[in-house]
Amino acid sequence: QVKLMESGGGSVQAGGSLRLSCRAGGDDYSSTYCMAWIRQAPGKEREAVASVTEDGIPAYLDTVKGRFTISKDSTEKMLYLEMNSLKPEDTAWYTCAARPSRRCTLVAGLFGYRGPGTQVTVSS
Repeated sequence: QVKLMESGGGSVQAGGSLRLSCRAGGDDYSSTYCMAWIRQAPGKEREAVASVTEDGIPAYLDTVKGRFTISKDSTEKMLYLEMNSLKPEDTAWYTCAARPSRRCTLVAGLFGYRGPGTQVTVSS
C-alpha cells in the first residue's frame, strides 16, 4: 500500500505562485519510485505536468517548463511542486502520483498510486 496526501492548493491570480506538497508513506512506498504531479481540468484528459526520478532528475510537460519546479526530499518522504507565473489554463485538480519503477515517465496512466488531490484555481 502506498499513501499519498497533498496540501497547498488554493486560488491565485494570474502571474501568482503556489507550492504544492505531498507526503508519501505506506508499507509499499519506496524512495526509488518515480514520482509525479498529475492534473486534470474539467472536460480534459489527465496530464502529468512533472515527474522526478529517485535521483532527483526532473522532467516537465512543455507547457509548464520554466514555470514549474518539481523536487523531493527522500528523507522526509516529501514531494513538492513550485508553480510560478501561473496562468488560468493551469486551473485543475492536482494529484501526487507514484509509479513503482525506477523508469520515470510523463505518461499519466502509468502511475498506479495517486493521492486524493488538491484544487488549484488561477483567475485572470
